[in-house]
Amino acid sequence: MLNRGFSIFIITVLLFAAGFGAKAQTYGGGLIDKSIAIVGNDVILLSDIEEEVRMMLASGMTVESNTRCQILENLVSSRLFLTQARLDSLTVTDEQVREQVEARLNDIMNRIGGEKETEEYFKKPLYKIRADWTDVFRDQLLIQQMQQKVYTSIPKMTPAAIKELCAEMPAEDLPVIPTQYKLRQIVLYPDKESAAMVVKEKLLDLRERVLAGEKFSSLARLYSQDPGSATRGGELGMRSKTVYWPQFSDAAMSLKVGQVSQIVETPDGYHIIQMIEKKGDMFNARHILIKPSYTASDRNKAFARLDSIKSEILGGNITFEAAAWFNSEDPKTRTSGGMMVDEYTGSASLEKDRLNPADYAVIKDMKQGDISEPFESLDTEGRGHTIYKIVRLDEEIPSHTATFETDYDALVNMANEKNAHKAIENFVEEKKKTTHIRIDPLFAGCKFVNEEWIEK
Repeated sequence: MLNRGFSIFIITVLLFAAGFGAKAQTYGGGLIDKSIAIVGNDVILLSDIEEEVRMMLASGMTVESNTRCQILENLVSSRLFLTQARLDSLTVTDEQVREQVEARLNDIMNRIGGEKETEEYFKKPLYKIRADWTDVFRDQLLIQQMQQKVYTSIPKMTPAAIKELCAEMPAEDLPVIPTQYKLRQIVLYPDKESAAMVVKEKLLDLRERVLAGEKFSSLARLYSQDPGSATRGGELGMRSKTVYWPQFSDAAMSLKVGQVSQIVETPDGYHIIQMIEKKGDMFNARHILIKPSYTASDRNKAFARLDSIKSEILGGNITFEAAAWFNSEDPKTRTSGGMMVDEYTGSASLEKDRLNPADYAVIKDMKQGDISEPFESLDTEGRGHTIYKIVRLDEEIPSHTATFETDYDALVNMANEKNAHKAIENFVEEKKKTTHIRIDPLFAGCKFVNEEWIEK
């Protein structure tokens, strides 16, 4: 026997083959459309759901048996926010809408393969896709504004309220804080200029070979260090220029078809590029990437210097913090005495999953106050460049249930999320009471989170 969610999917498919009353109309090459829900003065069409399904699939998301029901429930809920946004005279600019439309369109074109493929997938030209999505994204931005307005109406949690919440909640409901580390580092870079010169000479030679008649794709397979494209002869596929480092896309877009660029430097390394095809802000090109490599001599020289610095610290001649200030070549941590911080949160407490694997492999067996032996790691620029370093473990904070004394920020985040979720629920509940809502019996078998939608 089919489950209820799957039954709805089957019925939805059958809608495309039969007509439905006066409100049915054709769309997308003759498929049958139908109004399936009314929320206030807004009508939700079957085509609204199918368009969202197509966008999900194009974005690489999974569509399951109950997906259409979930989309409908989200659309009904969102219309309540949209109605209130209009009543409150909230507005968004045309530029904000355009940016959202272009961002989504570029993402989908990158996944599907280009403008032509996108038009074929949605069965309409790009100008029509943009026009159709403009109203959709305008509404989405208004909904987001209204939700943000609801969020900002939530009273701020005081330390006293957080402490009381922490005391009242069962321990199993409190967030679990993973093991964290507080670290300082002293970083040395290898001789970048010498390594870069070797790479540039290699790329210049390869460029000359292409200009002399050798196939770019053959050389890319042999020499490119980009594992994602080397096996395809360096071909990247039709993508938006926004996908790449600006230096790369600017150089590529300046090329004519078949032309080969000069050497281009990005945080990933050094490239030469050959243009295959350009369409608007999208292009397909081949490239050969070579990254600077370093010798055992570079490594030994850096390790010897780090050993000397460590000896000075252990001998009491200088503190680790001062040694980092005078010796470290990492601009992000040198001025703070080598203190490492999470680049996304700014926290000095680093979780294991946020650490470079090479760093974690060294510190996992260290004790508080230990200074490591010199080791090789990667920085955070591009996809990582070779560095040599020593680290000091200042503190290891074992995994634990959050407490008011040690994890105030985590508790505030938890409380804010709970309050925001509750505020949204309350808003929907209140608006349901005063808004005319009707859902087509076609969706009576849906597994809605809020079962009261069916009663409407």
